[in-house]
Amino acid sequence: MKKQPERPVVITDAARSQGDQLRSREIRYVSMMGLRAACLIAGAILISVKPPLLPVWLILCAAGMVILPWMAVLIANDRPPKSRAERAQSQQPAPTHRVLEDKPAEEREHRVIDAED
Repeated sequence: MKKQPERPVVITDAARSQGDQLRSREIRYVSMMGLRAACLIAGAILISVKPPLLPVWLILCAAGMVILPWMAVLIANDRPPKSRAERAQSQQPAPTHRVLEDKPAEEREHRVIDAED
């Protein structure tokens, strides 16, 4: 019996759908905001328990509550990384227009195409 490959073979360079991208960004945002809520709850529990080095733990919890929302918004609004083909395309120089003749347009001979001939 022939074994099936573990991952399907990708035959296209198409990017993930917008819906898939949105779903993954939503999951990351909600998980980071859940971690922020956990920092708030941990801070409240620490205050009631009063462990040694309480100010250090509270500073860490407060830093998590301040930094995590900022990071969550940045990550949620970020686009997926460019593919190798997109990076190669953006690094190519823009096409330049060549001047075929040194004469100004007024001095060049123009070819006239007559519809009756």
